[in-house]
Amino acid sequence: MNVICSTLNAKYIHTNLAIRLLKAYVSPEFEVLIKEYTLKDPVFNIVSDLFQQNPTVIGFSCYIWNIEETIKVISYLKKVNPSLLIVLGGPEVTYDTSEWMQKIPEVDFIVSGDGEYTFKRLLSEIEANGDFKSIPGITFRNEGQVVSNPQSNELDIKSIPSPYRFEEDIPHLSKRITYFETSRGCPFTCLYCQSSIEVGVQYFDREKVKDDLRFLMANGAKTIKFLDRTFNISRSYAMEIFQFLIDEHVPGTVFQFEITADIMRPEVIEFLNQDAPKGLFRFEIGVQSTNDNTNKLVKRKQDFSKLTKIVTLIKKGGKIEQHLDLIAGLPEEDYTSFRKTFDDVFKLRPEEVQLGFLKMLHGTGLRLQAANWDYEYMDYSPYEILSNNTLSFTDVIKIKQVEDVLEKYWNDHRMDRTIDYIVSKVFVSPFDFFQEFGTFWDKQGWARIGHQLEDLFRRLDAFLQAKSIKDREIISGLMKYDYFKNHKYKPRKPWWETNIDKKKRSILYKLLLERPLILGQSFVNLQLDEKELYKHTMIEELSFDLQLFLETGIVERSPSCLVAYFDAAKEKTLMFSFKEEKPV
Repeated sequence: MNVICSTLNAKYIHTNLAIRLLKAYVSPEFEVLIKEYTLKDPVFNIVSDLFQQNPTVIGFSCYIWNIEETIKVISYLKKVNPSLLIVLGGPEVTYDTSEWMQKIPEVDFIVSGDGEYTFKRLLSEIEANGDFKSIPGITFRNEGQVVSNPQSNELDIKSIPSPYRFEEDIPHLSKRITYFETSRGCPFTCLYCQSSIEVGVQYFDREKVKDDLRFLMANGAKTIKFLDRTFNISRSYAMEIFQFLIDEHVPGTVFQFEITADIMRPEVIEFLNQDAPKGLFRFEIGVQSTNDNTNKLVKRKQDFSKLTKIVTLIKKGGKIEQHLDLIAGLPEEDYTSFRKTFDDVFKLRPEEVQLGFLKMLHGTGLRLQAANWDYEYMDYSPYEILSNNTLSFTDVIKIKQVEDVLEKYWNDHRMDRTIDYIVSKVFVSPFDFFQEFGTFWDKQGWARIGHQLEDLFRRLDAFLQAKSIKDREIISGLMKYDYFKNHKYKPRKPWWETNIDKKKRSILYKLLLERPLILGQSFVNLQLDEKELYKHTMIEELSFDLQLFLETGIVERSPSCLVAYFDAAKEKTLMFSFKEEKPV
């Protein structure tokens, strides 16, 4: 019997842990071929590749991001090979299985929940031409009727062999994200989340976890993302893994965790701030909403004051990158309330603010109770909210505009100093800036065209000019600083018209050659001659004291010069500034 486990990933760098877990569990009784594709791959190419493997059974791992394309693949496969058995599994099809069987008549079986034990039983019965009625957690067709068997708790996850050691994966570990499990389940009951449907939390064997991590690091894994829904639900367990990774990590490897910040103790963060190497850990923190009534309605327990203290403590440590998640469209969170939620979170200045929209996922409490809040949402994946009783579709469109520019101008870190100044000094609130800019961006038609780095600076400058924003000369100077910081090499044509003529530039360069210490010892150490200075640097005059601003945040309207040195050999840019009348 020729068995394939397949999926369509969103991007090449992603990997699917589920199909590797299935392969590991059913071995050695059954040999499974893993075939991964991406959403960019043409359906015909996927179908032809799978067809040429001459499979007996193909299992597809299904999620909201790939279900529609997976359905197309399944349909074509059945047309060219009607005898092929199609098995679906994954969170997208675990719930409402009868509905899925009706929607996709080409599907023969659906595996619900933890699939390892069920999939192995299913393969055994297929091989023996047996009876499927005794297999727990499976939905199948019997004489034209759809039959769903209840799930069981027979699987002990500690019995699952390692899915991280397949030889075919090793050459790709350094190029792709490795998804890693140390536990399954979630102790919380948030109505919008599928993880809350299953009861209880199970842990994998700690020593096996450590051995697998050692193996992955030794074989070149660079990014390891933990899939645990709340990694720090057990403080002792989290501390043990943190300490292990600090002690045994391989330089260059990054570990990402999903944590609940308001249950994290300050002493844990103090330990990480002191002992963890910078950049070793990334934390994803789900805030979703700071509206207490909304959180109560969706059964989400959260103490935002405690969360704020922990996030702030992490930020001060400067060791750990933080991604804070928001969900627009939760019950009783109207536009004004969401504006407050956004500002509450943005004031913490996390490295990323992930603004998502409520998805009415199969099996979740919110989908089942959608009528209570007059929810309208997409019939097809990703089932995003269109409106509810407090948030109109017009409001949704406006928040989408915020999301668009937030990604480009904050989460991508193209102009951190500039945006921080604008949201702090110019606009009433961060949300107001992103909303006004996002609306302007949309009206200009920029959402429908591509952009280069220079375009982003030009478009922000156009917005500020159209709004007659005060302090434009300050913002322009900060934009120049951020622009240079984003270049590894000297840019050919900056987005602005330079304010220094050739004569003044010659005077300034002569000053730097005669008095290099005006830019500090690090500039002196470069030992640049006149030719190298002209070739590898750019200089701009600013209307304020840049060095003072970078050190203190104080704007002193005293002219200064910004000097950028582009080190092509090391692919980095060094920034300097000075005041002609008084060295800094």
